[in-house]
Amino acid sequence: MTTPNVTLSDAAAKRISEIVASEAGKQALRVSVEGGGCSGFSYKFDLADAAADDDVVIANGGAKVLIDSLSLVYMEGSEIDFVDNLLGQSFQIKNPNAVASCGCGTSFSI
Repeated sequence: MTTPNVTLSDAAAKRISEIVASEAGKQALRVSVEGGGCSGFSYKFDLADAAADDDVVIANGGAKVLIDSLSLVYMEGSEIDFVDNLLGQSFQIKNPNAVASCGCGTSFSI
């Protein structure tokens, strides 16, 4: 498998490290792409205790993100970021493949 072209921002890495440290037994944030959502696809975020056989591990510092091989196809070239602003705190995926997205920030189309 080629090296994935997905990056993890420093802000996201810091927040993932904080979350994982507070959850016993959890080691990483799992990001996956699912069908559905108002724009066709949506991102799903979960905490994981271990990587699956088909997972790609994206790391920044001590923080790890797991992405399954099918979801990776839709996320190629993306940056996983964490934003803290007046609208709230959230993980955001900056996906160059998305031609449309929803205001919720978790739904997109290709």
